[in-house]
Amino acid sequence: MASTPLDPLQEAARARAVAERYYHEFVDLREVRIDHDLFTSIPVDLMFRYNFVPIEGHNGTLDIALADPRNLSLIDELAVLLGKKLRVKVATLSQISDLLKKTEQSQRVLDEVTEGFTLDVVGDEENPDETLSIDRLAAGDSDIAPVIKLVDTTIFNALERRASDIHIETRDQEVAIKYRIDGVLHYAMPPIAKDWHSTIISRIKVMSELDIAERRIPQDGRFRVRYKTRLIDFRVSIMPTIYGEDAVLRVLDKESMSEKFSNLSLDVVGFSASELAKFRRYIKEPYGMVLVTGPTGSGKTTTLYAALSEIKNDEDKIITIEDPVEYQIRGITQIPVNEKKGLTFARGLRSILRHDPDKILVGEIRDNETAQIAINAALTGHLVFTTVHANNVLDVLGRFLNMGVELYNFVSALNCILAQRLVRMICPHCKKQVTYPDSYLVESGLDPGQWRDVPLYEGTGCFECGGTGFRGRSAISELLDLSDNIRDLILNRRPSTEIRRKAREEGMTFLRDSAVEKAREGITTLKEINKVTFIES
Repeated sequence: MASTPLDPLQEAARARAVAERYYHEFVDLREVRIDHDLFTSIPVDLMFRYNFVPIEGHNGTLDIALADPRNLSLIDELAVLLGKKLRVKVATLSQISDLLKKTEQSQRVLDEVTEGFTLDVVGDEENPDETLSIDRLAAGDSDIAPVIKLVDTTIFNALERRASDIHIETRDQEVAIKYRIDGVLHYAMPPIAKDWHSTIISRIKVMSELDIAERRIPQDGRFRVRYKTRLIDFRVSIMPTIYGEDAVLRVLDKESMSEKFSNLSLDVVGFSASELAKFRRYIKEPYGMVLVTGPTGSGKTTTLYAALSEIKNDEDKIITIEDPVEYQIRGITQIPVNEKKGLTFARGLRSILRHDPDKILVGEIRDNETAQIAINAALTGHLVFTTVHANNVLDVLGRFLNMGVELYNFVSALNCILAQRLVRMICPHCKKQVTYPDSYLVESGLDPGQWRDVPLYEGTGCFECGGTGFRGRSAISELLDLSDNIRDLILNRRPSTEIRRKAREEGMTFLRDSAVEKAREGITTLKEINKVTFIES
């Protein structure tokens, strides 16, 4: 009869008892910082065979975690194989297994595949006219097959590590492959030899149905892969550089995101309670314009989709025009921009207004024509959601004035302007309290007297977060409430400093304030908010 698996608490209690009985230290692998370099230096097969994980090494001694320290001959055998003196610690079997599975997924496959790629670099006398035909790639030549394996494995690992983009960068004598995770680039593996550059790029071009003979102009394409029973699209951009072509693959996990967006609400975006209450009030207005601003990749689309998810119902017709429609939302009519066929934002928006909508989402306002139609739609009884690229809420005003819109109409149409950024959240598995010197607090625009005793945190790095210390992102925001006073100042074309001062008097929280509050709550780090927002003196 099979034994019933223990729950984590029972298993931990049993492991503690074993550790105590055999005079070993018990370790919780979720809280221990594990040396990543050490992990890669020990064969994975050995770790699986002896069911252990290395923790740290120093002066010829290696600390390892085992589930069962009773088999002394096995430990002696392992010490001989590793050529080190072992210091045994005890951990639960399930934690060791989980760690080894993660290692197998994120390192073993990649290490095996890239073994043949770390060739000695020869001079960069590459024949610029050398091309690879599709027939040659499909034939699976000995030099091509490993490239297919490398590209496929790189894509698999990107999906395992929650990457949003894969960057393949060409340098003078090497090729670097990086993943963008939570908005920041990380090396996927050590750089590989330049010799493999043209075959890697050709493989990506073949997958994307691009011209492999063309190397001098940018190319854009897309392909789809099946991963864990779901289909994932990749948008590919190939760009010529001085050392050869670079590639960026954007991951568009539509199925996963559609599931996420079907239950998405503004609660999960990360806004403070007071801003959330205000923003919810504006998105439920019968008409007007709700503007969201921020740089590329600041979560504007997610915020607008969350807003639409909250307000959609069977009584209202909601139509969106986007470039491109990256995620589908059930119950909403979504139209993709198609510049080649003449379907621009402006032309699409005009057609939408004849389609009897109640609420409209315009993916982005880029020009005067789109701005004018959107403003008129907001003034004639529609609720319009849209985005514009600007750094903060006050820059939006200047951006619209430069587009040549009628100021009075614009201010009359506006319900609110929301500016946002994303900050990385500290990984909960390796979160530790830290102390900063007073000089750094001053540099960060904080009063040491008030902040010296405030607990601040950082992530030390663990397998859950890939050693980064961060996992996931949260939004920081500022919301400009178009009160009568603010409207008057804008109409009288008062300087932005004066509008800003008035907004602060009326209780507006600026981006920096929102970021500092996130650090105070232990959601993100002081270094992260200094990187994302301007420090106000």
